[in-house]
Amino acid sequence: MKAYVFPGQGSQFVGMGKDLYDSSALAKELFDQANEILGFRITDIMFEGTDEELKQTKVTQPAIFLHSVILAKTLGDDFQPAMVAGHSLGEFSALVANGTLNFEDALKLVSARALAMQKACEVEPSTMAAILSLEDDVVEKICADIDGVVVAANYNCPGQLVISGTIDAINAACEKLLAAGARRALVLPVGGAFHSPLMEPAREELEQAINNTTFNTPTCPIYQNVPSWPVTDPEEIKTNLIAQLTAPVKWTQTMQHMLADGATNITEVGPGKVLQGLFKKIDRALETQSA
Repeated sequence: MKAYVFPGQGSQFVGMGKDLYDSSALAKELFDQANEILGFRITDIMFEGTDEELKQTKVTQPAIFLHSVILAKTLGDDFQPAMVAGHSLGEFSALVANGTLNFEDALKLVSARALAMQKACEVEPSTMAAILSLEDDVVEKICADIDGVVVAANYNCPGQLVISGTIDAINAACEKLLAAGARRALVLPVGGAFHSPLMEPAREELEQAINNTTFNTPTCPIYQNVPSWPVTDPEEIKTNLIAQLTAPVKWTQTMQHMLADGATNITEVGPGKVLQGLFKKIDRALETQSA
């Protein structure tokens, strides 16, 4: 069974999408349309901007979304997903891929989400940290005992969990997690505490935008980050998408559910190969590739 997965923030690179723009009339048309919708030439930043410009949340998120969705649209008849999933931001790309959202509405939501998250990041200094080689329940327990806001945010694969919270709480948690046997506790170069209670102002803003957008019945199930199992009901998809901003990304559990439900071939659509690597951590023999 063919599954298509879409990456999230962190997979961007300068030059992303330029080959698509140059080689496909459809891609060029969609990129030009995106510049108009967003009100600035995101293609200039994607194709020849600096790393610093591309790293701004308000640019990064639409850029990754555009690369992923436009790449999927250029696959033509070859693109026949039986199931889809996206890591955090990638969930919006997946929802275009299975027909739940149209291109324009999804891009507007991604832009609104990015701006709301950037605003929320400015309210309180916060960050995220990757914790390697420690059991999930140990990480959760230590985070629960720390003063201040720090929570499990991304269950990326067995032995890799990202925590999210205020800078002081993250530093305190990293110290305790290393003492408890973590191989590494690496503070990440991100703008804030994504998928934590600190994103509540952004969640409220996004909720309004999502509730004003048309969601269609999808052509195949999407395995959403919040529940980690397949969803096809548009109202349920909306609820999970809103909750995703303050809830953890259950990617380990999502991958396990997709494989249990018969996924035998995983194609990653978008910049980078991170998600293929995470699937290989679950099942080395699995067939994976990049679009």
